[in-house]
Amino acid sequence: MGSNNVEWRTLIFPDNHSICKVLPKYEVDDHPLKSTAVERIPRRILGSQPSTGRSTPVSTPAALLQPLSDALEGLDPLTQFAIQETDPLTQMAVEVSVTDDSVNTKKSRERKISLDMEPWSSRKNIILAKFTTSEKLSIVTSFLSEGEKVVVKAQSSAVDKVQHRLEQLDYFEEGSQRKLDLSQAEYVGRIEQLNKELVSAWHSEQRVKALKIAIQCAKVLADSDVLRFYPSKFVLITDILDIFGQLVYERLRTKADYYKPGSKVPTALPEGFTPDMVPESVKETCRNWFYKIASIRELVPRLYVEMAILKSYSFLTSSEYSAALMRLTHMIRGIGNPLVAVYARCYLCRVGISITAPGADTHYLVENFYDFLDTYSQLFGRYVTEELKIQKMPFSTYLTLYTPALDFILQAVASGAPESLLAELLERCRTHENNSLLLNTIMAAFKPSYISSRTLQFLDLISQCTKQDFPSHLLLRTLGLCVCVCPPPAEQRRQIVNIVWHSIGNLSNPEDYISCVEVWVQFVVQYFTSREVNVIIGDIVTHLAPDRAYEQYYTQLKTIVDKIVSNIQDFEALLAMDNFLPLLDLFQQETVKVEVCKSILTACNAVQHTSDPVITNALMFLCNVLHDSVNALTVEDERRQISELLCSVIRRVDYGRDFEQQLSFYVEARGSFSNLDTVLAQLVHCVNTLAVNTRQIVRGHHTRKTGSFVRACAAYCFITIPSIESVFTRLELYLLSGQVALFNNCLGQADACFKAAIGLISELTMQPEDKQKNPENFLISYTRNFLSTLLVVPDSPDRGVLNLVRMLLNTLKSLDWDPKNGSLAYLYLDVLNMLSAMAQENYLYHVDKVESNDTLYGSDPKFIHEIDKMSTLVLAELLSQLKQLGPCRKQALIALELMVKIATLADLNISTIFTLALNLWQLCLKHGNTDTKYLVSPVKQLTTLIFIQNKLLLL
Repeated sequence: MGSNNVEWRTLIFPDNHSICKVLPKYEVDDHPLKSTAVERIPRRILGSQPSTGRSTPVSTPAALLQPLSDALEGLDPLTQFAIQETDPLTQMAVEVSVTDDSVNTKKSRERKISLDMEPWSSRKNIILAKFTTSEKLSIVTSFLSEGEKVVVKAQSSAVDKVQHRLEQLDYFEEGSQRKLDLSQAEYVGRIEQLNKELVSAWHSEQRVKALKIAIQCAKVLADSDVLRFYPSKFVLITDILDIFGQLVYERLRTKADYYKPGSKVPTALPEGFTPDMVPESVKETCRNWFYKIASIRELVPRLYVEMAILKSYSFLTSSEYSAALMRLTHMIRGIGNPLVAVYARCYLCRVGISITAPGADTHYLVENFYDFLDTYSQLFGRYVTEELKIQKMPFSTYLTLYTPALDFILQAVASGAPESLLAELLERCRTHENNSLLLNTIMAAFKPSYISSRTLQFLDLISQCTKQDFPSHLLLRTLGLCVCVCPPPAEQRRQIVNIVWHSIGNLSNPEDYISCVEVWVQFVVQYFTSREVNVIIGDIVTHLAPDRAYEQYYTQLKTIVDKIVSNIQDFEALLAMDNFLPLLDLFQQETVKVEVCKSILTACNAVQHTSDPVITNALMFLCNVLHDSVNALTVEDERRQISELLCSVIRRVDYGRDFEQQLSFYVEARGSFSNLDTVLAQLVHCVNTLAVNTRQIVRGHHTRKTGSFVRACAAYCFITIPSIESVFTRLELYLLSGQVALFNNCLGQADACFKAAIGLISELTMQPEDKQKNPENFLISYTRNFLSTLLVVPDSPDRGVLNLVRMLLNTLKSLDWDPKNGSLAYLYLDVLNMLSAMAQENYLYHVDKVESNDTLYGSDPKFIHEIDKMSTLVLAELLSQLKQLGPCRKQALIALELMVKIATLADLNISTIFTLALNLWQLCLKHGNTDTKYLVSPVKQLTTLIFIQNKLLLL
């Protein structure tokens, strides 16, 4: 490879563009950076067709090109892989099958939704969470683990079996035990145990025992000893009854062997079977179930169990449902307790909706509601009053127990009903005293458009209910939910708000007040100006501030703020309201306050730019809350979210051409947000942008004032960058700030930034600490950027020639590089490029208004000599790196690059340089790395020089 004592002499090009013309241009078909992808794979599908010598092109599956499309189409990953590995015909068949299945599933689901109403399944959790109790509960059953076991003896004849079943029912009845003093959690556990016992008995062929468990579960619903818990008890018990009814139905369907016409092989009944497909033996079994249930002595369990298996009527007749539903509706009239009766009607309506086809007779729904109206006076009778005194329950609380059942019944009635039905029900409700419960149910059941068009009428009815026992705030809340979905006529809105807010303002209980405001605030924000919104916010603060009542309602207050910020038309006006920040001060719990501020700043995207000091102060207040919540325990994702929000606010504050005010804002922000690296980096970028904008305005001709300003910007960046923790970020910002300072002809500030960057490189740890950023890879890219900048940076008169370049080289050499990677050798190659460009008479690029070294030195021989000396040192270090690598492919690649650099940038007339280039070329030939197209010109130069030298030797 030759001696390391090779003196470099830079080749000076006569034309500063000639260096760009060394490599020839040639036409290519593809972009060199295009990723390699196989679009069509010619192959023969084995076994699908005889070989013809042709190949079958198979296109790339669409799933490989659009991975998100399969997720949108509902294909699971395993199905995707199965499809991709099949031949095209099978693939098409599978895709069509999957698509058909998804369409059929969707149609089936749509067929089941027969009524436009909230399904019962979504109501259950709400009921269980709302209706709880701390009182002791009791349950009557003989099937829990403590109960006695029943020994079932085998019977011979059919008559004996029937007699035995009746005796067994009586035995279970007599053996019932009363479990006392159970907490709510224990009670729920007992119910779950009964559920498991029922399923276990059924699967162990003990049908009678399963029936008896269902009967005893239904009996629990006749007990209203703890009224507060009754709605939740209804949900728990009816879930068990639903399971029992489904078990009976599936058992009958399994026993029904169906023979298709012309077939002798039995199959299961299809989904939409008719009674004529059912064998007579199965029909007889079905009748036996209903006969057995009809023999239950007590009314409530008899009703509930029959309703549970009502779906099994489909095995007997297709026209029995309407009559059965109406018969059960009339039977419920025999239940004396109005609360038990209304929930029995609710269960009947729920079962009826699930088993009847869309468009079937729904007269039973209306009949159930009218039956409730006929017995409505019982709610206020002496029996109920005495029971409430015993249980110490307020009458208003008692009335709310009816709302889940009544809401479901009336929503079923109102679903798809004309508006005339609403008028009819309102007229019937007027005839009843204490009709506030009915009024609330009607508003919750009918379409919001029907209710909102009669808002004033309902407000008049609500005003007449103030002295009734049903909570008036619930009426206002229900009405508010309707008008938020469908607004009333525009000419009535102001009158409506005045009436409503007068009523809400008179609510003394903070819980009642906040429940109404939580709903109505959306209506006010959507359809009124910021003045009305400000008044409402002030009213909220006034009501909740006394006795720190707000501490109990953080969830509702957060909902109110979310509705305000998501529906406000003028976000800047919201931030400028004098009552808005006092509303935020109600959030004394830090975690809640942080979430509220995050939601506000997230919605702040509507604010493009602002220079209003009031709005700016409000935004800074919100940002300070988020910043102060960050501590050592804050997770990285939370820190990132907060940083992004703060950066967004910083970018939105814009004072136009008042650059000094803008810089003052950035100074204030730096003092407020010193704990977040991302925000500090954003501030540095903003100040650099400010300096660049200043230069563009003056078109590079700085005045005394603008010159001082851009120097202040450079000083801001220089002071701010050391506060950032990440070394990588600091390095990038030092270089960027130095480039901006150089752009503004602030040579001293630029020199300080570049020196700080070089000093920081020495602190860089070369061992990767973060998988996302490898120090060596980062430093290679960073140094190349740095070298391209140093080309146009003029030398300081206080220091020697190429002082910054020399400092950078010394720093790079001092780092602990991995010798196997050859990273330092590649950097030395880049340094040779830069030094060669620096030796030219005219540089390839300049910074406007900045005199680079080509102007300062004018290709002075002493300057060129200094460049050659530095190039010689770099070359020696580079050859030393090659020796450390040893014989390997990477050594050959670096040698190849160095040979190209020597051939294109150095003076080959120098014998030592020529010999070195020749040795490097031979090293490349030895390793076989000579297939690069750009070697044509360098090799041509070497060949020419070899020919000339040989000819001279002959002479």
